[in-house]
Amino acid sequence: MRIDRNQKLKTLLGKTIRPTSSKVKEALFNIWQGKITGCSLLDLCAGSGAIGYEALYRGATLVVGIEKHGKACAVINTNWLKISSSEKSFKVIKGDALRILNSLEEQQFDFIYFDPPYRSNLYQPTLELIAIKNILAKSGEIAVEHDSRLWKAKEIKKLKIIRKKYYGDTNLTFYQPNLDS
Repeated sequence: MRIDRNQKLKTLLGKTIRPTSSKVKEALFNIWQGKITGCSLLDLCAGSGAIGYEALYRGATLVVGIEKHGKACAVINTNWLKISSSEKSFKVIKGDALRILNSLEEQQFDFIYFDPPYRSNLYQPTLELIAIKNILAKSGEIAVEHDSRLWKAKEIKKLKIIRKKYYGDTNLTFYQPNLDS
């Protein structure tokens, strides 16, 4: 996997991890352009860590990745070490996304990228937990990568859909806190 800056990222071989396509990643950061500098980002089901890497490259001050596969965590750590600095910190947490989210105390993120295995049952309970625990900052956004044939995005109590983008079979649905609920 390559990032625009000719930096080759380490990836896992096989089908354990489904990386976000370059097209989707580029579209995501075009949408979030100008908002990443100085932000905090949570990368849920982080895979190779390409989204977190891109956020660090674009000036995020904190990136936290949650990934359940130990080998993937090692890859993420290696990739993010390439770009970290004293102004840019990161943390890779190995474990189940719901369990880890439940243990996050008083931590909020400006952006959350959520890309679970498409056939998982993680979408609804994870979004509900993010909303209940106020893990997303009041002015923050969540981008959920999914295949609409397998999961239909819908509003969640305390979260509203603000936009949907389609890239072939891959969809990005964006949420913000619903401050009216």
